[in-house]
Amino acid sequence: MTHMGMKKQRMISSVVYHLLVAAFGFIMIYPLLWMVMSSFKESSTIFREAHRLIPESFHFENYTNGWRGFGGYTFGTFFKNSFIISVTASIGAVLSSAIIAFGFARLRFPGRNIWFTCVMMTMMLPFQVVMIPQFLIFQQLNWINTMLPITVPYFFGQAFFIFQNMQFIRGIPMELDESARIDGCSYYGIFVWIILPLIKPSIITTSIFSFMWRWDDFFGALLYLNSPSKYTLSIALKMFSDPSAQSDWGAMFAMSTLSIIPILVIFLIFQKNLTDGIATEGLKE
Repeated sequence: MTHMGMKKQRMISSVVYHLLVAAFGFIMIYPLLWMVMSSFKESSTIFREAHRLIPESFHFENYTNGWRGFGGYTFGTFFKNSFIISVTASIGAVLSSAIIAFGFARLRFPGRNIWFTCVMMTMMLPFQVVMIPQFLIFQQLNWINTMLPITVPYFFGQAFFIFQNMQFIRGIPMELDESARIDGCSYYGIFVWIILPLIKPSIITTSIFSFMWRWDDFFGALLYLNSPSKYTLSIALKMFSDPSAQSDWGAMFAMSTLSIIPILVIFLIFQKNLTDGIATEGLKE
């Protein structure tokens, strides 16, 4: 095959590849596009014209109607509640998981393997198994209808984040710890000045995941929050759907569109760190 023939074949292969990727990408993103476009449709026509992506006329009042909220509280209140819960729980989960991972990866203490096994086993327990015992405990503490049940527990670490941070820490040479101890650095100093800067990709990755999971959490907020003033976005969005009356689908899709903007912004800003945190483990040789 001549050089021109090979070049033409590579060009055709590249075009076909990009067309297939674009087609699959469009299929994956279509539900999101449909939601965004439906936020501009009249509520009564959203499902009647579900096959139509672009609305015939744009109804921007869906956003103003949705932002009014309900119960005397605007969606600004629900955004604020979700932000407070997500940030607080994420800070607790990320920091505590990093500390626990450092202890398992670097310290030697009796029963370390047994405790680590117990931590990993918690990932196999579905939430429904511990839901009732946790609710009874928080009820005895008078934490029901507060943000404490969906923030405080994350200050005691999460198994998935502990495991991921451990993988990074184990890739860091022990010689760095030994050099720091020779210079008089304690374990706390080693963690703060040596380990934390080197596991930055893992910290950013766990922060993104934790924020996303808490931002999207519906069941926890439904279980513990009873007052509209404390509702999160996930609960507030559900309130637009009323089986006994006409649901305001346009306003619900409008607020759903706004609710994904923080997650989208975080992903775009930390996209490189996210891929690095998943693809790498500790230091590269």
